[in-house]
Amino acid sequence: MKWLENIFREIFGLFVDDSSFALAILIWLALVRWATPHLNIPSGITAVILFAGLALILAESATRYSRRKQ
Repeated sequence: MKWLENIFREIFGLFVDDSSFALAILIWLALVRWATPHLNIPSGITAVILFAGLALILAESATRYSRRKQ
């Protein structure tokens, strides 16, 4: 059964390089999806909030990656 685990790990690795980056994106998407209807935020503002959060997640991930390579 170890071979099956290795296959799933390799397939997962094809799509996800940094699991904390992927997890942060999924949490942010779920949070924005959940919060915006409850707060009655217009869709234009929702798009800006979504973009800003994803940009911050990307910047943090790039900063963390650059520190790791030095």
